[in-house]
Amino acid sequence: MLSDSQRAIVKSTVPLLEAGGEALTTHFYKVLLAEHPEVRTMFNQAHQASGEQPRALAHSVLMYAKHIDHLEGLGDLPARIINKHVALQVRPEHYPVVGACLLRAIREVLGAEIATDAVIEAWGAAYGQLADILIAAEEQAYAATAAAAGGWRGARTFRIAHKVAESSEICSFYLAPVDDGPVVDYAPGQYLGLRLVIDGIEHRRNYSLSSAPNGRVYRISVKREAEGVVSRHLHDHMNAGEMLDVLPPAGHFTLGEGSKPLVLISGGVGITPLLAMLPKALLSGRPVHFIHCARNRLVHAFRGTTDELAQRHPQFKRFYCYEQAQAGDGADAIGRLDAQQLAQWLPETRDVDAYFLGPKPFMASVNRSLLALGVPAAQIRYEFFGPASELQ
Repeated sequence: MLSDSQRAIVKSTVPLLEAGGEALTTHFYKVLLAEHPEVRTMFNQAHQASGEQPRALAHSVLMYAKHIDHLEGLGDLPARIINKHVALQVRPEHYPVVGACLLRAIREVLGAEIATDAVIEAWGAAYGQLADILIAAEEQAYAATAAAAGGWRGARTFRIAHKVAESSEICSFYLAPVDDGPVVDYAPGQYLGLRLVIDGIEHRRNYSLSSAPNGRVYRISVKREAEGVVSRHLHDHMNAGEMLDVLPPAGHFTLGEGSKPLVLISGGVGITPLLAMLPKALLSGRPVHFIHCARNRLVHAFRGTTDELAQRHPQFKRFYCYEQAQAGDGADAIGRLDAQQLAQWLPETRDVDAYFLGPKPFMASVNRSLLALGVPAAQIRYEFFGPASELQ
């Protein structure tokens, strides 16, 4: 149990975390990944190298310290973390290892004069409280998925039934269970976890489900990243008939109910979870404004799908913005999406539900533009392909 005095100590460390949180979390990951190889599979090393993962953790630790008295102030941050953990199959036994490394990093980075025994004890209690919350929520999610029709716990073997090139850099993989049983439904917008062994090293990754659920197969659509160990392996070596270990669907970026006009905005491969949302949204009859941004037509995946939907559904309006459009590309705008262009493509009302996903700089720009144009902050939702962070 976290005492009042321990809460006060944790809150007193907020200025230190604001000034040096990233240095602390960078050291934490250095210790954790060097000394505990059993958890390395949970982490994308590209995110470590870029500093994205340490920055995201620093933000989460800071937010937890700031809201230690009122955890409801964390908003959807816990839900993001829980769903990422569930998709990667984080287990209760991982938490003591992480906690010990975090406390050690606090001591070694801040020094014994600042990170006194009282500070370490307070942060140990705070971490224990958070771990208990996350473990309980994750177990609830694991149990619910296992109990659902077509559900399972842990890894399940799937076969690649089809592999389809969707653009010059995106491939879709249709995954069917080897046991021929049903597969659990998912909420449009969620993602699957994959577990692969490449050159003797295990990797775990999350990929958005890019079609509506059908109870039989899953579809993920993967962009080949130049530095992506797993994405390159999937594109270059995984073909129809190959086997994959699949972890159950998870994710909190899901289409909510409502009758307000819906605005879906994507950049690049960020289109994938929005595609899964479209059938449900169009079935509801609500107006849908779909805005997709890409470098050019060659890398624009699923254009035929959205063009066809626009022909069949009068309430569906689609707009394409190409940064490097060529003659005949059929772009509705050329350049980068900005607030002025977005204003022309939004519904007349700003009382809309807006969902967006893409590269982080793109997302930050879209978020600023939506707010500047008067879309209520509470009606703006987004997801991260990488570590959860903030767009401000």
